[in-house]
Amino acid sequence: MAHEEQEDVDFQQLEVQSIIGFNGSVLGGLNIHPDKQHQIYSIGSTLVVEDLQSRKQEFLHGHHSDIACITISRSGRFIASGQITHMGFKADIIVWDFNTRTEFARFVLHKVKIQGLAFSPNDKFLVSLGGQDDGSVVVWSLDKKEAICGSPAQSKSSGNTMCLTYSNNTDYLFVTAGDNNLRVWELDVENRKVRPTDVGTGQTKRIITCMSLTLDDKTLYCGTTTGDVLGINMESRLFQHIGPEKEKFSLGVTAIALLETGEFLIGAGDGTVQIMRASEQAAPGGKKALKFVKTKKQQKLESGVTSISLRGRGHEFFVATEKSQIYKFNLADFSHTLVNTCHYSAINDIAFPFGTSDLFATCSYQDIRVWHTPSQKELLRITVPNMTCFAIDFLRDGSGIVSGWDDSKIRVFFPETGRLMYAINDAHKKGVTAITATSDCSRIISGGGEGHVRVWRVEERIAKSGQKTFVTELEEALKEHANAVSCIRVSKDNSQCVSASSDGSCIVWDLRSFRRKQIMFANTLFRCVCFEPEECQVITSGTDRKICYWELYDGTLIRELDGSRSGSVNGMDISLDGQYYVTAGDDKIVKVWRYAEGDVTHVGQGHSSPIMRAKICPNNRLIVTVSDDGGIFVWKFPY
Repeated sequence: MAHEEQEDVDFQQLEVQSIIGFNGSVLGGLNIHPDKQHQIYSIGSTLVVEDLQSRKQEFLHGHHSDIACITISRSGRFIASGQITHMGFKADIIVWDFNTRTEFARFVLHKVKIQGLAFSPNDKFLVSLGGQDDGSVVVWSLDKKEAICGSPAQSKSSGNTMCLTYSNNTDYLFVTAGDNNLRVWELDVENRKVRPTDVGTGQTKRIITCMSLTLDDKTLYCGTTTGDVLGINMESRLFQHIGPEKEKFSLGVTAIALLETGEFLIGAGDGTVQIMRASEQAAPGGKKALKFVKTKKQQKLESGVTSISLRGRGHEFFVATEKSQIYKFNLADFSHTLVNTCHYSAINDIAFPFGTSDLFATCSYQDIRVWHTPSQKELLRITVPNMTCFAIDFLRDGSGIVSGWDDSKIRVFFPETGRLMYAINDAHKKGVTAITATSDCSRIISGGGEGHVRVWRVEERIAKSGQKTFVTELEEALKEHANAVSCIRVSKDNSQCVSASSDGSCIVWDLRSFRRKQIMFANTLFRCVCFEPEECQVITSGTDRKICYWELYDGTLIRELDGSRSGSVNGMDISLDGQYYVTAGDDKIVKVWRYAEGDVTHVGQGHSSPIMRAKICPNNRLIVTVSDDGGIFVWKFPY
């Protein structure tokens, strides 16, 4: 048995072809560039610049943990992004040059999280707001690439500051707001000071989540968690009015955008998108008072709104939601279309149909989705409410998608319509954690959370009415694993299968006699296993970070490689010719290995969350990896 270590070598980088993913939970995380041609958003630590027409993506890599806020300068020359990091560490702000798509400056001062960013109207300054562990406002000079001054964002008696907006007409005025605090700041560059004025709201106590200034800087509109909007007179720095009085927005106002007409767009936590306007009404004493009125134009989306971004003057605008969907709205008739969608929680598995690389399926909490690889479009969504799908596979003839769920059911769906073909109830005690089908489509092999491997025979019968029905029966239960089964693979001739488990054992089963042929032990929780194409060896990996080659004939360990520096290896797939294999895991790095030499040739970096699974597509052109944050990365296969 040889134990080999990877030396420090400069590996070639894997090229990202496309990313399917969008972090919808970032407030203000979707921005339309002033050139009206590009949208800018984040997935994990990657900033994506996507062409609205061609859907071509470009990626800006520089952050080492999740991006928490994004802003674009008025001219469109700069993009700024701030990240969230771990307790005690400093969080980076990166200013990108949009034209060259390169890093222009990096500012490091705030701790843990960047809460908000805003550029001054003439691109002179960038102001940044730290999160609750930091609580400070810092003004940066873009010419000198250094901090000018800073100050605590709120007084000691008020709560956290949550949002930030810059004046539209002067480089020396900006506003911050949050939990019972609202401050207008004036910048004195010569003395390197920034001076706040607190705006009192009297008896009205609110938590402000988003703000927008009118083009003439006279009025500030603030959205609150209570579901109403505050109007602030910026000349007198006084609270003016609040509304709507009766029908407040459910789950709070989460996004606000001003139109040139003086009306403003409101996005709410319940998915409502609506236009409001301020109208003058007579008040006692012959005075006139402003009042906020909801207009008839409204739409209800399926989850809470987190961003509203205008395209140009706002004839079109884009809305992003918590469930990572992006909608395009037409202002004139308020019609909307879904332009981008993706998973919003951890993706557990991925599968390609036999012999085709143009489609693949992924599974997550509540749904299975089928994607078209060239266009990154979602073709089909199969939803099972409040359930998590752990594992999926396509039947060899393409007639069904087999899936294992946490409610202990195996569900098989028609791939064209997504309709349920049949289900096997109570397949396992603690959920179905691994699943595969034999190449003749007559058997399904499943693994459960309790450690059992079960073989199900499926027969298709034609009823008297001429309808197809499916009869399923348990052929055998193989009970040797003591913990959850994480991965099952079947040999090409369907005579044997191998199961990997969290109990530290890998078992090769004879599918004719239903007996154990071979068992391999290691001090690890196995996460993945693959047959090499000639099927005399298997390779495994898991939480001990080792990649092990095993001889099937006698179950001996013949080679051990270090698969990763930190964290378990969760996904592994081998190419059809057996020359190369791919691994990925908690270290967020995708590695391409040569099978015979046992060395890494290419490395892919871009994921910012642990990678759950990796697959090489059947025509050996692409690698697809899926991660804990719902991101799907499509890489070019180098060979």
